[in-house]
Amino acid sequence: MFVNASALYSPGASRNPEGEYVMSGTDSPANRLQALFEGHRLTPTQRRIAHSMVRRAADVPFLSSVELAELAGVSQPSVTRFAVALGFDGYPALRRHLREVVPAEPAAGVFAYNEYQQAVEAEIENLRHLAELLADPRPVQRAGRILAASRPLPVLGLRAAASQAYGFSYFAAKVHPDVRLLHEGGTMIHDRIDAAVRAGATALLCFALPRHPREVVDTLAYAKDAGLTVVTVADSAFAPVAKHSDLLLPAAVGTGLAFDTACAPMLLGRVLLEALCDDLPDAQARLEEFDAKAAARGLFVE
Repeated sequence: MFVNASALYSPGASRNPEGEYVMSGTDSPANRLQALFEGHRLTPTQRRIAHSMVRRAADVPFLSSVELAELAGVSQPSVTRFAVALGFDGYPALRRHLREVVPAEPAAGVFAYNEYQQAVEAEIENLRHLAELLADPRPVQRAGRILAASRPLPVLGLRAAASQAYGFSYFAAKVHPDVRLLHEGGTMIHDRIDAAVRAGATALLCFALPRHPREVVDTLAYAKDAGLTVVTVADSAFAPVAKHSDLLLPAAVGTGLAFDTACAPMLLGRVLLEALCDDLPDAQARLEEFDAKAAARGLFVE
């Protein structure tokens, strides 16, 4: 259930298939694809297919069901069931529809790159998609206001997302009076959320990246039950954490290497920091104070 979700998101925003609000951007192929999935309850496997389609929106209308299955890491029958779940007779009917609503040409020359170049190109595409989403800055601005108003501000990120949470917390602590990093799981994490609530916290920021730890999902559910507004940066609007998030800001990860790459989530975190600073009236003064003290201590080598 949402906690006053309509007050957290701008008019005209869209919901994902689980009913959560997500960022909206320009009328790009990816956004038209995502609109196709709205209003449908999808299984985890079907959400994975949808996520893969959004990430490769320009190529999807030209893929066979077998190729899409390989892209998403699922079986070919799963792709067929996915098409039926969307209301089509089968995948061929879905593909015909995609060629009408997502007119595009397949990316030229991609397969001429080696695997390292392909990983970089995929991240560049993720950043382009993020730029499209940020064409509407209102969700990030709303998130900045929510986070700036929370004193203290707990920031959650476990396993693969721990570095994202740490990086955000490191910089946020320079402008926010009380940032509390939650980057280690275990039985104490609920205690730390309780302590933050007792101290006056009203919101929690979560970075959630695949593979999604069950503990993160459970922790977000606990945080919402404790009355916190949950803002989440996740790899997809279809991520498992979506149902426990009041405001979800998606930024895709790269999957072309042995370990995922997270340039877009990191950049979105920095954009969120900018929005946070905009809603902290003394942010500039705090930064200037830090610079003066750093210079006096000889903290940095010029």
